[in-house]
Amino acid sequence: MFKLRRFLKDYKKECIVGPLCKLFEAILELLVPLVMANIIDVGVKNRDSGYVIKMGIVMIALGAIGLMSALVCQYLASRASQGVGTKLRSELFLHINSLSHAELDKLGTPSLITRITNDVNQVQQCVAMGIRLLSRAPFIVFGSLIMAMTINLKMSIIFFLAAALIGITLYLVMSKSLPAFSAIQKKLDRIGLISRENLSGNRVIRAFSKQKSEQERINKATEDLANTSIRVSRLSALLSPATYAITDVAIIAIVWFGAVSVNNGTGMLSGDIIALVNYMTQILLAIIVVANLVILITKASASAGRINEVFETQPSVVEKKHTDIKTFTDEKTPKIEFKDVFFTYGDGDDELTDISFEIMRGQTVGIIGGTGCGKSTLINLIPRFYDVKSGEVNFDGVNVKEYPFTQLRGQIGIVPQQSVLFSGTIRDNMKWQNKDATDDDIVRALKTAQAYDFVSKLKNGIDSHVEQGGKNFSGGQRQRLCIARAITGNPKVLILDDSFSALDFATDAALRKALKAFTNDMTVIIVTQRCSTIRNADQILVLDDGCLVGKGTHDYLFDNCETYREICLSQLNEAEAKK
Repeated sequence: MFKLRRFLKDYKKECIVGPLCKLFEAILELLVPLVMANIIDVGVKNRDSGYVIKMGIVMIALGAIGLMSALVCQYLASRASQGVGTKLRSELFLHINSLSHAELDKLGTPSLITRITNDVNQVQQCVAMGIRLLSRAPFIVFGSLIMAMTINLKMSIIFFLAAALIGITLYLVMSKSLPAFSAIQKKLDRIGLISRENLSGNRVIRAFSKQKSEQERINKATEDLANTSIRVSRLSALLSPATYAITDVAIIAIVWFGAVSVNNGTGMLSGDIIALVNYMTQILLAIIVVANLVILITKASASAGRINEVFETQPSVVEKKHTDIKTFTDEKTPKIEFKDVFFTYGDGDDELTDISFEIMRGQTVGIIGGTGCGKSTLINLIPRFYDVKSGEVNFDGVNVKEYPFTQLRGQIGIVPQQSVLFSGTIRDNMKWQNKDATDDDIVRALKTAQAYDFVSKLKNGIDSHVEQGGKNFSGGQRQRLCIARAITGNPKVLILDDSFSALDFATDAALRKALKAFTNDMTVIIVTQRCSTIRNADQILVLDDGCLVGKGTHDYLFDNCETYREICLSQLNEAEAKK
């Protein structure tokens, strides 16, 4: 929690004035037992109704002023906690977006969602309760001890013994609870993961009739969470009965020894006993508040640790410069060049091994290979989603590590393997890379991507609604819309990562023909498993188990690259492959 204190810097007034208001309320509350003692020892004892009424008005005034003070504190605490929660979510979201793919893969989407929602809520509640009660409760405890000492020094020993026993109880519960609350948050991550998988893969689950097994899976995860929560709740539940028991024993002792003192006439009055009992009751109520605060702070500490883990995770891919750099745009300089590139995810084996090739500007290049051979990994190095282990990836003659992200990625249009559309309208999605794109630009891109036919038939055309993830479109329609979105940005390099997989052969052929006409000056990289899609490419790169085993034209590779030949013959007969 201490590491997150920077989020309170804009709420210093609330953090100072709020607790002061609560302290003022606590002072007034500590005066009430003294007023009550005077009513008993003076007003009631002497049958002075005027004094009783006057002191009763004083008590009402103390309560009213205390209430106003508490309301001011409540308002300030709400302002601070809501502000901190807003800033924390905003900065956490901003930091998550600064992380590279490697860090996002490590932390995991479900865990990040839990941290930015549930964990931030825990911290937010802790701030609110901290401002309201963190200063008041200890002040009430120590104030009551001091007031008890002013009334009767010997009787105050009972207060100190009770306070010490309650403090020990709180420490034992807190030390046992903290690890358990951390475990609960991790189990929430697990439930989030399973829920996300089930909701996104609902059709697959139904197709394989796996509803029962998935229900058992979520039941197991929720039962695990429930069992852990129950164990923590049982431990936390000990606080109230333990503190009540200690306080009740202390009150019995006060009444017992106080009554003996009053009977013996050794200095104590009946009002003093009532005041001492009231102070002990105030301590009890304050301790109950402290107990709840302990549970809340323990939860918030576990959540704060998880939030700090995200903030402390630094991106492995960072910008060296933030201003545009000078590049080489002559015809002799390759648009993209890989020099002796090795790459690995984490500490595992190399995913790419000694990759070297050149792509000249305006070329259409195909990348083909078996599943898991490293095709998508290779293209992810071009926009610098990951950094190479060794070697260089150059863009316009300059290492991609030297580029600011906006300059590098602003020149690249990517259609990912998984077609992703965002909620809004088709127009909104088309303007992602080029916010100034005109309707003519959008229509031209849609026609090139073979998407205009179905878009024009929609009631609102390019202003038609897109549901989350584009679920109101088919797989092939989503792919074509994603291609149109990339084209609308008019990028210098267009990367199509297996973006024709959901298209029929006729649409595939029409799309390739339109792309060839549209992208004369554009460098196009097509990742595919269909040899027919890239057979007319200027250059084809063949990958096998992370190694570049062939590069050249279709005819050259068919005669000289065994891997490429096998891929072609698995899809076409030899006569078709040689056409």
